[in-house]
Formats: sequence, structure tokens, C-alpha cells
Amino acid sequence: MTGEQLDIELLKGFSPLDGLKRDNLAALAKKVRLRELSPSQILFKEGDTEKRTIYIVSGALELIDGGKISEVVEGGTENARNPVSPMFPRRVTARAHDRVQFISIDSDLLDVMLTWDQTGSYEVSELQGKADDVGGDDWMTMLLQAKAFHKIPPANIQAIFMRMQQINYKSGDVVLKQGSEGDYFYVLTRGKCLVTRETPLNKEGIKLAELDVGDTFGEEALISDAKRNATVTMTTDGAVMRLGKDDFKRLLNEPMLDWVTSDEADQLVQSGGQWLDVRLPSEFENHHKDGAINIPLYFIRLKINTLDQSKKYVVCCDTGRRSSAGAYILSERGYQAYVLRGGINSS
Repeated sequence: MTGEQLDIELLKGFSPLDGLKRDNLAALAKKVRLRELSPSQILFKEGDTEKRTIYIVSGALELIDGGKISEVVEGGTENARNPVSPMFPRRVTARAHDRVQFISIDSDLLDVMLTWDQTGSYEVSELQGKADDVGGDDWMTMLLQAKAFHKIPPANIQAIFMRMQQINYKSGDVVLKQGSEGDYFYVLTRGKCLVTRETPLNKEGIKLAELDVGDTFGEEALISDAKRNATVTMTTDGAVMRLGKDDFKRLLNEPMLDWVTSDEADQLVQSGGQWLDVRLPSEFENHHKDGAINIPLYFIRLKINTLDQSKKYVVCCDTGRRSSAGAYILSERGYQAYVLRGGINSS
């Protein structure tokens, strides 16, 4: 494994990474490393369920189905722009033919980033009104990488940002105190903080961590009623955005959407319904449902008037996350929208 941090331009060579805004691509580049396989080494086996999105950078990867090589993915080719065998569980075994370099991304993280990237741009003016002097979009990108936020239904992501309060602090101010009730979750948007923990032997507090812009703290307030286990103090002037525990719990609830199985979706389409694919054009071109139309999620509000209010739409993407955000926009505006459960990668 080489472990090099990746260049943004390399990531832009892959679909759908080429659709991400530069800030989000830069955040992703920090989390992804170039990895290596030796000849004949197995990358994944048929039936594997670990959700990783994999791209081949160089070398040749053999896809084996029923003991025979069904396809070879060669780095640098048009075919290699798309994720390798994106269905879960995996339907083939992948084996290195020669020395292979690849990147592997947590599929849920990528999916959340794509969803935010494509829904978030609409109310950016409203959101940035709250965050003009707090580092723009950077903290939002960092926030969406917090695991707690992967549980938020996509249709609610914007509501999260709209409900966050900005609080300004001076150097030396205590943001939260060890032993107090956990009632807010915080993201640091400007300045630096110090995390300390008091012990019976050390009343001054043991230094646990230094926090920078984009770092989050207080997550336990969102998921439990535990008391604060550390103190967080500003070491410079700065600001945080905070979200109340009750708001977070409310926003974990899925809005009312009509989810359908693959069979139910096929029946809807056969009886006059229409597949509506909200992925990026590059993803759509690689594979899609027969007869589907493609309106990327970020275009839905602009193109909604081209849709027929009397028609039933089965909204789909690769996992169901982006399509649920799309269906929510449609149903809010009076369209009959259904979401393909699990997305086309599991149907």
C-alpha cells in the first residue's frame, strides 16, 4: 500500500467524483489514499458486502464470474472512470492481473457528499448568510463527514443547517464544561479550541486535543443523555455553529415518502409510470434503467416544470439517498413520486 495523498485532478478523472464541487473534492482527497495490489492478489470476493467504492488508477484488474474472467478493468481507460462492480453484495471476484494501483472510498461518505453537494447549492445564499464570516462552505463539508450525520435523511440535510445557531466566542471562553448536561452538538467554524479533562489528581485538566475549523465536538449529546466528559475552551477568538439535541432527534425522522421495491417499481412503469434517474450524466451514461430519463438532482428545481403532473415517477439513483431527496422535492410540489428502495445497485 503506497498511502500517498491524492491529487484533486486525479480524483476528477472518475465518475461521479467529477461532479463534486472543488471544496468537497479537496475534503475527500484528504481522506483517500492510493493503494496497491500485487499480481494475483484478491481485491474483493463475490458476495462481499463491505460498502467501498473502488476505482482503478493503473494496472489491470480481472473480474471473475463463475471461475472465468468476465472482464478486465485497465487503469486509464474509459471503462476505469466508473466504480468497479458497484453492486452490493459483490457479484464477481476481483483479482489483480499485474501490479494494480487503486483508490477505495467509503460508499456512504461519498453518497452523503454527493447528496449534499447537489441539494446544498440551492439555499447557499441563505446558509452563507449565517456563515459569511465563518469559513464559507468548508465547515459544512467537514460536518457531513461526521458519522452522526450519515443517519440524517437527505431531505432533512438542509433543515439541519437552517436550524444551527452561530455563537461567537473570545479567547479563553469556555464553550462547554465537564460534568454539565449534553444538550448541543458543535462544529468549530472559526478559531481554535483546547479539550481538557479534569481528574482527581489533576484539577487543571489533562490536555486531550486541540480543535481546528471543521472539527466537531459534543456528538454524544445527539445520541445519549451522558454528561460532558471534558471541557472545551477557546484558545483564540472564534465561532461555533451549534445544533440542539431535540432538533437533531426530530430531523432523524424520515419525511413521508413512498418507497417501492424493484418489482413494484417495474409494475408502476409498465402501467404508464416513468423512471426518473437523478444521478450525474456520467453515471447515467454508464448504466441506467430502460426508458429512464435523467435529471440530475441539482437540476430538479430548474427542470421540474418539464415533468408531467399526471404521470407517476419512480425516482432512482445508485443507493436511494439522492433519489429520496429528489422525490421529496417532487412530492412537495404536487408530483406523484416514488423512491426505488436500495437504489439500482441493489435491484
